[in-house]
Order: sequence, then C-alpha cells, then structure tokens
Amino acid sequence: MAIVAAGALVLSACTSGTSDDDPTTGDSAATEDDSEDADDTAAPDDSDATSDAGEDEGDGEEAGGTTGKPDLGITETKQDNISYSVGADEWAGLNANTSVTNSVYNAVISSRLSSGFQYFGTDGTIYPDTDFGTYEVTSEDPLTVEYTISDDAVWEDGTPITYNDYLFDWVSNNPPSVFGEPPADDEDFVPAFDNVATDWGLYVPDGPQGELNGKTFTIEYSDPYPDYELLVGASFPAHVAAEQSGMTPEELVTAIQEKDVDAIAPAAEFWNTGWLSPEKTLPDPAIAQSSGPYSVDPAGGAEWSVGEYVTLGPNASYWGPPPATSNLTFRFASPETHVQALSNGDINVVEPQATVDTVQQIQALGDAFVLDVGETMTFEHVDYNFAEGSPWADNLAAREAFAFCLPRQQIVDNLVKPIDENAVVMNSREVFPFQENYEDHVAKIYDGRYDEVDLEQAKAKFEESGLEEGTQVRIGYGEGNQRRVNEVALIKASCDQVGFEIVDASAPGLGDVLASGDWEIALFAWAGSGTVTGSAFWYEIDGPGNFGGWVNQAADDAWGVISTTLDEEVQAEQLAIVETEAWNDLHSIPIFSHPGVVGYDATIDNIIKNATQTQAVWNAEQWVRQD
Repeated sequence: MAIVAAGALVLSACTSGTSDDDPTTGDSAATEDDSEDADDTAAPDDSDATSDAGEDEGDGEEAGGTTGKPDLGITETKQDNISYSVGADEWAGLNANTSVTNSVYNAVISSRLSSGFQYFGTDGTIYPDTDFGTYEVTSEDPLTVEYTISDDAVWEDGTPITYNDYLFDWVSNNPPSVFGEPPADDEDFVPAFDNVATDWGLYVPDGPQGELNGKTFTIEYSDPYPDYELLVGASFPAHVAAEQSGMTPEELVTAIQEKDVDAIAPAAEFWNTGWLSPEKTLPDPAIAQSSGPYSVDPAGGAEWSVGEYVTLGPNASYWGPPPATSNLTFRFASPETHVQALSNGDINVVEPQATVDTVQQIQALGDAFVLDVGETMTFEHVDYNFAEGSPWADNLAAREAFAFCLPRQQIVDNLVKPIDENAVVMNSREVFPFQENYEDHVAKIYDGRYDEVDLEQAKAKFEESGLEEGTQVRIGYGEGNQRRVNEVALIKASCDQVGFEIVDASAPGLGDVLASGDWEIALFAWAGSGTVTGSAFWYEIDGPGNFGGWVNQAADDAWGVISTTLDEEVQAEQLAIVETEAWNDLHSIPIFSHPGVVGYDATIDNIIKNATQTQAVWNAEQWVRQD
C-alpha cells in the first residue's frame, strides 16, 4: 500500500504487506508501515527509522559536520563488497514508483541506480545535488523554476540526460491536461501510467518547457507550491522507453507535447512493466540504465541470487564522485535474523527492529561493532474512526474520555525509553521533538490536558458521552508487532477502568486493516521527511489518508492556504490552525517519535544514520572498509 502526498520526493511511503513492513523511499512524503517498529509528511508506518537526536554511539553525522553528505574527496573505487539488509522482500526491479513496487525494499536498491536534483539529509533538510545539476527560482509570480542538468550527466550507455527525460517523467504522473480528469465514480478506472505519484501533473499542467535533447528546462506553476524543490527529482531514460515502444526519442517527445494519448500508450505500458523484474533475474543493462553510482551490469560484478541477495557494481559512466566500494550487496533477510547475521559477518550494516532486545544484542557484540540509536521522522499515533455507528461519531465527550485514559507517558516510559533514553511523549503531528521549533509550535496548538492519565476526568467524560458501560473499542493494527501488542495491553489496563472494553483487533496487513474500517481506534505510524504539504491527505475531508473520515472545514481551508504560499510565516500560522483543530476535535493523538537503530561493522567508515525514509543506505556510495 502506498499513499502519495507531496510530489516527486526522495521519500515515499508504503508497506509490503508483511508483518515486518518498513517505510519506503520514492516519490511521496508519507508512508504507512506495519513493521515491528518502522510527514510533514506522512504515510502510515510501523517501522523504526533513525534521526539525529538521542543516543549516538557511533561516528554518525558528526564525522561530516553536516546533515548532508560530507565531501570525502573520494577519487577511486576500492575493490570490495559491503552488504546491507532492509528486510526479507526481494527487489522488484528498477521502477519503484508503481502501485505494486513502491516499498522501501525496492526503493533502497533502485535509489543507488539513480540520481537527481536533490536529496534529503539526515534531518530531512533538502540538499541540492550539484553534481547532477542546478535549479533556481526565476519568478515568484507565477512561481517559475529553471533547471539545468550538468553537461556531464549521462545515462549508463552514454546518452545525455536531458529535457526529454523530464518531459517523460512529467507525463508519467498522468497529468489531467494530457489524459483528462479521471472519472470520479468509476472504480474500475485504470490510469495510463501505474504511478503512485501524481502531483507534478497537477501542479504543472503545461509540463516542463524545453527543447528536444536540451540540458535546460523551465517549470511554471499554476499556483505557488511550497514543496517545489521536491517535485522534480530523478527520472527514467526516455530514450529507452521510446526504443522499447517502437519510437524515436523525438517521436515520443512530440507525442507528449501534442498530447497524443494513443501514441503515448506503448511507452506507458513499458513504464508500467518494462523496468520490473518479475523473473527475479538481473534486468538487461541496456534497458535498466543507471544514472547513479551503481549499476546492474554483470560486467561490474552485479548478481542476483534468488532468495538471497542482489549485488550492484559500479557505474563506469557515472560522472560524480566514484563509489568508494566497488560492490554493494542487498541481502534479503528477515529483521529477526539481522543481529546474528551482523555478528557472523554475513551482513555488514543492519537496521533491525528497534527493541530493547535488539539494542542489548548489538551492544553485547562488543567493540567490533557500532550501535547508533536516535529518533526518526516516524511517529506513533492513534486515529479515531468517525464513521456512522462509531462511539466517536458526533460525540466529542466520548473521544475526550478515551484521550484522558490513553497512557501515553507509560507507553513511552515502558516501551521506548529503554531504547532511547531521550524519548518523550510527542504532542505534535507535524513537528518532531528533536526539531528546533517543536516547543514553540506545541505551545500554540495544545494546552497539555492529555499529558497524563486522568481517570476521574475520563469517567466524567464517559458519563457525559452517554455511552453504555462496556462499550467496545477495537484497536486495529497490523499483526506481528510485539510493541503494539504491549501498547494495546497498557491502553486496556487503563481505559477499561473508565467504562470502555478495549479489544485487540490486530489483523494481517496494516493497509487492509485501515481500509476495512473494522476498528474504532487505529494504531499505526506515519513515516516521512521534511516536506510542507506532505501530510495534508491525512486530515483533508476527502484525503486518501483520512481513514477515520474526520471532517473539519477549518483544517481543510488551512491546508488550502499552506499548499499555495511560499511564505514560511503563513505556513506556520496555518499549520498551527490545523493542529489546534486536530487537538480540540481529537482527529488523532500522537504518542512518540520512533527510535531507530543502526548496527554495523566497526571497520567500515562513513556510515551515517538518517532520520528519513531513505535510511542508512542514503550515502552507501561513500561506505568503505578500512585498510
């Protein structure tokens, strides 16, 4: 399941459907996750990513003195192989942006095979990748951005990366200006491109303006868009799509410019399937063209061992700093096996489930291994179901009764602080406790009334609500998550005293649980990065992430302002309105920012934990084993 919220981001959100799902990277700002621990951005998430706050027992970002990639002066590639695992799911292929491939398992590999105009630093800060190109705002009314691709930037076969590729990327977002508005009442409607990202096509109806094979192009927005930096990132090789569709690059560009839907159709079909690997064999390098530091070309040592690993080799055509290590192996290993595999040397870098046991196991390995622990841009929360027949529908007192008995501090103390001693109860949905403006933002939106359990208040509100003693509250979440089992047990011990009957309603697959609506409370997490508009879909009346069906026009209006202004003060003011409404009306209740864990072989340099969905592999091309 994937929810896209904010344009072509480096990060996206989704789950693979297993009990150990993790967030993914890709084109959105939000994610949901069903793993043991996995937005201004957000998609549901159950995993545990990492951030720059909290316990840090390794070199971390301090080694580079920045939250971006440090300039390490790498000039040559060492012949070696470093292995990493994000989970058991096998790679699905180069294109991690389709509805069936948009998961972290795919994106962490595919991201090593591509590069673009920017990337997320360790704390969600956006950094331009000047090796790839540059961009600048040339007008604010209308918002116009000019992009220049480096003259050195080429696909693996030597074909220059150009305007053609970004025009093709734009049309793959199914812009209504080309394909028309999708029918609102047709459940069987299938878009031309099976792309989880749609924002570029909406915000830039005329598409990028440039010349065939040109190195520059211009984007003009119909309205100001605060996340414009993230809308245009990496792309796919248009010349490959054209060739595989029986067209020349010029014919494909012309078909898109002239909005010839029939002519575009073969390229759309190739986009949907041609860059996938259902046979679990390395794709043809002539088709899977890399624009990043690594390649799937067997000539460079790339290999796929089904059920075990995919190994990437260096991209000989890459114009940026060469990868520090020649081969990077992604092992398909279940999270519960990661620590043992790390100890055995079968995997050199792991991001296992953030549990007390995991932390203690890595610590017990001794000085030969490094442990980094810290907060992430993923946060745990509960959502109310406002559907007709729910105890919460049109009953604020009932929602307040639950909020007063929700043992947030106990959950943090018992389940999170043993992993990260700096963990706190989180009182914002949009700003994280480790960010500078957290305290100021919380002071504007929330008065602290639900910080501690207040059973007397809870009982009073329960009586005021008119609910019957023993009213069932099913807490839905993806099964296979022991921490959430423990959370539900703590909630039950507290809220059953008020008059509720808390029921553990876990079931396979978080996405299926949320979509079913068979819950009064949903317990999950959102994972993302530092976007401005990325989490709007969680609150908006018709938002695809508004699983509980919350209706609040004031919040909707505020998001309308946020998404069409570049004024950061206005954005902050309107975001405070959204969160004030969310607290006063109890749209949801945040609980804590997830701790993240990275363990690695101490002989490997330049491993830097990352709070966003990109995870530790964000700078894998800089990893190198000490001599």
